[in-house]
Amino acid sequence: MGTTPDRRQPTRPTHGSPGTGPGRVPELLVLVCSVAAAAVAVVQPLVLGRTLDLLLHDGAAGRWLAASAALLVGEVLLDGLTALLTGRCTADWTASIRSRALSGLLHAVPELARPYSPGDVATRLTLNASDAGAAPAARAALAASLLTPAGALVALAVVDVWVAVCVLAGLPALVLVLRAFARDTGVSVGAYQRVQSDIASRLLETMEGAETIAAAGTAARERERVLRPLAELGTLGARMWKLHGKALATGGVLVPLLTVAATAVGGLRLGSGALSVGELLAVCRYAQLAAGFGGAATLVGALVRGRAARERTTTLERLPALSYGTRSLPPGGPGALELRGVRVQREGTEVLRADHVAVPGGLTAAVVGRSGAGKSVLAAVAGRLIDPDQGQVLLDGTPLDLLTRSCLRAEVGFAFARPVLGDRTVAEAVAAGPRTVSPHQVQEAIRLADAEAFVRRLPRAYDTPLADTPLSGGEYQRLGLARAFAHAGRLLVMDDATSSLDTATEHAVEQAQRRSPQAATRLVVAHRPSVAARADLVIWLDDGRVRAVDTHRRLWEEAAYRAVFGTRENGVGPSPTEDRPDGRRGGRTAVLREGTRP
Repeated sequence: MGTTPDRRQPTRPTHGSPGTGPGRVPELLVLVCSVAAAAVAVVQPLVLGRTLDLLLHDGAAGRWLAASAALLVGEVLLDGLTALLTGRCTADWTASIRSRALSGLLHAVPELARPYSPGDVATRLTLNASDAGAAPAARAALAASLLTPAGALVALAVVDVWVAVCVLAGLPALVLVLRAFARDTGVSVGAYQRVQSDIASRLLETMEGAETIAAAGTAARERERVLRPLAELGTLGARMWKLHGKALATGGVLVPLLTVAATAVGGLRLGSGALSVGELLAVCRYAQLAAGFGGAATLVGALVRGRAARERTTTLERLPALSYGTRSLPPGGPGALELRGVRVQREGTEVLRADHVAVPGGLTAAVVGRSGAGKSVLAAVAGRLIDPDQGQVLLDGTPLDLLTRSCLRAEVGFAFARPVLGDRTVAEAVAAGPRTVSPHQVQEAIRLADAEAFVRRLPRAYDTPLADTPLSGGEYQRLGLARAFAHAGRLLVMDDATSSLDTATEHAVEQAQRRSPQAATRLVVAHRPSVAARADLVIWLDDGRVRAVDTHRRLWEEAAYRAVFGTRENGVGPSPTEDRPDGRRGGRTAVLREGTRP
């Protein structure tokens, strides 16, 4: 049993704490301004009422009139400042949530992030992050919106207790409406957000396969497939709007009723001489403010959406990441790779078993096997994109899981079938990596990747932005190889990294790299017999197990090995359409395996 962590119990992410963010200060600022605005709103009716009474009785209303104007201006200014701080708080939290979710995704163990489709990730990082970012400000605004009715109710009781009792009798109905709205909306919001992600995923899949769809003439069927969840989305959306409308409508009925009832009671009290005209004005205004509990439905809806959205972004943020050690590799090592007792399981099924595989430093080892044999899994384990469930992977005698992150990524490089180069210039894309690379090294790497000719034909050569340059799949792969060569350490893992290259170009790249003074140990996932033939060793995988480690020439004597490349089992050489073990094309006289078609 090795020391690597159990993939079924992955390590906690090291890219940040789930609780970090802009902090409570932006939210507290929104809350303070909102509460101050609420306080002004509560005081204003009392001051206005007093001012009106003084004016009606020819009293000295100068100070009260000035206070009324000041309160009005203050309320406007506070509302504007609250809106400004709300926008800033929402922006800061949205940026933080997006950054942490994206960081979690990029630092995660790749296979654990694979279940999240690009469309789903895009939805979580855009719509969901925006809804989640609005929640802190909505929470502060909701607290202030509840303080206003509470303060108005207290002030109403000070002015006239009987009117306060009348308003208080109707408030439970508003609270019940608000509670039911929050409960029912929460159920629909999560489903709505999931369907949004489903549609986005289908749309991105369609965009990636646009050429295939056009060639097959299946545009109408694809449109129907993409829009199929739209009916469910419409149903969920209609349900949420119905709930929202019901809450607003109920509040819209109860609030006027409470106001009318309060006005009626206040009028009776005015007639009896218990209230003045100014106090009646204050009573009516306080009744409206006290009924403001019903207006909190919009803020509650924002909170419910934000909570559901935060759960979706947090899922990305908390994706398990690899843990790293504290060791560095001794200088001058040859790059010897060794797999000891390695076991990898997925959903209870063993997908890789490598008891003892050793690749001496400086050699090229080809990983060969049928589709699904575990080639990419072995490549990922060898370069520590994933940890095995059991066993150890060693580089120059040091377990990979004991290395620091900087050491591991500097000494172990990858090249993939579909490299991600971004929209920077050609030179910048090749230079991006764990090492500092000079312009001369960039040019040398591009030459090794047999990309110099087409790069020089670009409008601005090495300074051409990739976003402005349509490149073929093979050209993209060669730039990806160039980047891998520029940052090559002791081990270079090439997972289908030359699949878009023709045989001649692939051979030229391989020969150029062999002649390079920076040649590293290479682990190459091979599909062509010519690639395996040029390798020093072949790791033959069969149904997830390492069946043999030997030279291609010796393994070629076994019919089962030849069958990996689709070559006949009972002949003497490759078929006319197959590469020979020595890298040349097969002759026309080769015999096809029985049951196959030329």
